[in-house]
Amino acid sequence: MSQFEQLLEKYAELAVKSGVNIVPGQTLHINAPIIAAEYVRKVVKYAYEAGAKLVNIDWNDDVVTRTKYELAPDEVFGEFPAWKVTAMEELAENGGAVLSVISPNPELLKGIDPKRIATFNKTANTALHKYREYMMADRIRWSIVAIPCKEWAEKVYPNENIDKAMELLWDSVFKICRVDNENPVQAWEKHNDFLQEKVVQLNDKRYKTLHYTAPGTDLKLDLVDDHVWKGGGANSEDGKWFNPNIPTEEVFSMPHSHGVNGTVTSTLPLNYGGNLIENFSLTFKDGSVVDFTAEKGYDTLQHLLDTDEGARRLGEVALVPHDSPISNTGLIFYNTLYDENASCHLALGKAYPNNMKDGEKLAPEEQAKRGINQSLTHVDFMIGSAELNIDGIKEDGTVEPIMRNGNWAF
Repeated sequence: MSQFEQLLEKYAELAVKSGVNIVPGQTLHINAPIIAAEYVRKVVKYAYEAGAKLVNIDWNDDVVTRTKYELAPDEVFGEFPAWKVTAMEELAENGGAVLSVISPNPELLKGIDPKRIATFNKTANTALHKYREYMMADRIRWSIVAIPCKEWAEKVYPNENIDKAMELLWDSVFKICRVDNENPVQAWEKHNDFLQEKVVQLNDKRYKTLHYTAPGTDLKLDLVDDHVWKGGGANSEDGKWFNPNIPTEEVFSMPHSHGVNGTVTSTLPLNYGGNLIENFSLTFKDGSVVDFTAEKGYDTLQHLLDTDEGARRLGEVALVPHDSPISNTGLIFYNTLYDENASCHLALGKAYPNNMKDGEKLAPEEQAKRGINQSLTHVDFMIGSAELNIDGIKEDGTVEPIMRNGNWAF
């Protein structure tokens, strides 16, 4: 077996054991592109060896997706298959797990009418609302991993021939995901322990407000009462530990949906709906975006913000040191799973309810009253850099440094 095959085997095992943490008798649903078939076959093998009762695969293909957006009639983007909604809800209700394997083409839908993309995103998110409630409250175990493709490699390594670019991207993915360790599962256990140390520190601080300053950024963000910082893995409703994102370097909590004021400027491109939004800024007043700019992807950003009222408010605040494995590669990955873990970031849209103590037990109306943002979307965007400073402000007005020049100050 070649070294690449050995690493691919470890990567598949990691997704099953550390990602979704399959247990005997459980059903696993996999969303994956057809170009990841070799990897998915290995995941299926490890899932059954771990005791999975059944593994279902929902294949997708970039060429087919692009063709649909180019040629399908407008009305199809306002429809979503009822059978798929039923299947995903039943999977969640019966304790299944979901693994999403992505192979991102950063500009897959470049040139496509952004209205078509926005319409289908809203349609899908509306139809899958109940399923997403299960996922965002960690009532099921779910995880996301990425597989290189040629379009992604060309974007990340534009000065290399395609074979070399693919080799370099695979090498980066394996290193960033700790697959190159002798035992990646143990390496992730150690990494989760480190992130939990930061979680404990931040939860002990009980900051009321975070103040961000950097070139183009001066933003004050209130945290909800009874906020909870989380990071790394999570416990599902049945008490099993899992890692929603592989990789992850963040600790995150919940901003108050009406407590954000000031301007924040992006530091990395945002890949949204197969299009790039670059060099953009958002200005908030009482929690809502009241103005925005973008050098590229302005219309795409407009459609994102117009998804619903909650899409103009924040649902997540995440801290990632600039001196971290992904950031230290010096690469822009043009993919949120990787770029958000190289940079402090915020998220427009729906909040994770368990970032408030017992928030997942509240009815949506009560969640909204307490500042838990409600939306059909959840989109992370990157704001971190070596020039970012963050202060924590306590209830009594005490100000403490959290980050200086992009890194932890404590």
